[in-house]
Amino acid sequence: MTTLGTATAAPGEQAVGRLPVGEARDGSEVSLPVCVVNGERDGKTLYVQAVSDGDELNGLGVVQQLVPRLDPTQIAGEIRIVGIANWYGFQIAEHRNPIDDTKLNRAYPGDENGTASERIAAATFSAAVDADLALDMHQGSTSRMIDEVRVRCGRRHRLHRDCLDLAKTFDAGHVLDQKGPDGQLARALPDEGVPVIDPELGGSVGWDEESIRLGVRGTMNVLTAYGFLDGNVTAGEQTRAGSFDQYGSPAGGLVDFHVELGDEVSRGDTLFEVTDAFGTVKETVTADGDGLFWRSRRLPQIATGEYVCSVGTDIDQY
Repeated sequence: MTTLGTATAAPGEQAVGRLPVGEARDGSEVSLPVCVVNGERDGKTLYVQAVSDGDELNGLGVVQQLVPRLDPTQIAGEIRIVGIANWYGFQIAEHRNPIDDTKLNRAYPGDENGTASERIAAATFSAAVDADLALDMHQGSTSRMIDEVRVRCGRRHRLHRDCLDLAKTFDAGHVLDQKGPDGQLARALPDEGVPVIDPELGGSVGWDEESIRLGVRGTMNVLTAYGFLDGNVTAGEQTRAGSFDQYGSPAGGLVDFHVELGDEVSRGDTLFEVTDAFGTVKETVTADGDGLFWRSRRLPQIATGEYVCSVGTDIDQY
């Protein structure tokens, strides 16, 4: 039997249920929607999580389209899915958990007796810690961003190559290979021997069908390559960035970008201009070095010093 919260499935079965994580302010139970798929044959265990940040919905779109495709009679192994991790943030479409003003993906491995976010982190970490591999679905939140996968354990970690191989198998085309902040699931799980990646499925608030399709395809790639499903996968070449150059605005006004997401840029290329309300150019910002235009703000209005865009640097192919 496979059990996650109230969801229990025998071999060859699939079940949905709830994973209790505490109580709301009115005393009602707070629980996360979960699904377990127990394959008819023995195999590995995959943990999948979405909506760690409450306004990042593309991962939920992946889960919604993925689960109906999974036939447990055709699967080897076990798949555990938490469809909405940051329950509190999701209810009000906010990035952070409003109960404790915490970014859930800085609370791992959590504390079952701690804050609201720490309790969610502890419950979901417990569901993932004995898996063979894990996918933590994200997106660029309020920014525009290319589809990418993030490897967050750091290049000196003993599981770095395993995480990088998992990222290549997912095959989003772009990989950020940079050690992440403490408290990320993608930092905590490798320390327990579980390879994990963060697919960052596009950007901006909303529900992007193209990025969702890429996420479904990537997850199916993983299921096939790691033996959950029969078949073969040939991953394409990935463009890898090791770091970012971030650019703020030298003036207030409206941003006019001169490059598109995914474009290669060279030192001295114009990234954007800042104009006034009547189109007069106030400032021009150029690239400090070579790289790939990776991420940019969604809305054009900007204040002095406010974030505008990021260029991926230390680029290679693998």
